[in-house]
Amino acid sequence: MKYASEAPAGRAAEAAARSAVPAPVPASASDEQHGTRNKVARSILDHGPSTAAELALRLELTQAAVRRHLDTLVAEGVVEPREKRVYGARSRGRPAKVFALTDCGRDAFDQAYDELAVDALRWIEQSAGGGEAGRAAVAAFARARLAAQAVAYRQAIEAAEPDSRAQALARALSADGYAATARSAPVGEQLCQHHCPVAHAAERYPQLCEAETEAFSQLLGTHVQRLATIAHGDGVCTTYIPGTGQAEKAAPSKTPSKTKTTTASASTAGRNPE
Repeated sequence: MKYASEAPAGRAAEAAARSAVPAPVPASASDEQHGTRNKVARSILDHGPSTAAELALRLELTQAAVRRHLDTLVAEGVVEPREKRVYGARSRGRPAKVFALTDCGRDAFDQAYDELAVDALRWIEQSAGGGEAGRAAVAAFARARLAAQAVAYRQAIEAAEPDSRAQALARALSADGYAATARSAPVGEQLCQHHCPVAHAAERYPQLCEAETEAFSQLLGTHVQRLATIAHGDGVCTTYIPGTGQAEKAAPSKTPSKTKTTTASASTAGRNPE
């Protein structure tokens, strides 16, 4: 036999348990906060380094709300606090603090870097007379660019064990924004670049991919084969590195002319071989 008070007591316990669990924050509220932070960053981009008071006035927010968003943006590395530059006589009191975009913050906005790169390569091509001469000029630029990048890559590879050179190259590439990994393949390794900062330019000028493939071959001391590139619509840039039995045994050499290299032609760069 149940007492009459047992059921209400059970329901009361369940209600108490439910009340102890915090309600989830609606996604719309989180999105709104993110959107407001973007407006704060955009206002700094449009108007230059700004104080919290100036941002509050422009965005019609309270200074307290603006400061909360600024704290988050500072923690994310999007903006940084600076002392406000004063022209003329400095007034008494503590100088006002302004907030400016960092390089990372600027990169979050459209900067038309892709268009600038393509325009520069087109100028190189046309200045050399176009046609085969123009393509050769772009290729020479691409090789020179990769040679400069490869200095740091070579140091990382030479410091690694022979069987860890692909991983060392992947780490060095990741430091330059390529999000690279190296993994074992049935008869060798695959170097995968999950991001390509120059994909848009490489789509128009495959010489960039070809020069990169040549640089990998020189750095690793063996011929390599480019299987896929982001620039040609693949999800990942993939480079095949043969195993010891399939490639010449050679340490990274500082004399590229003696290194055997396998690259794709301009018409097939970045595409899977048939």
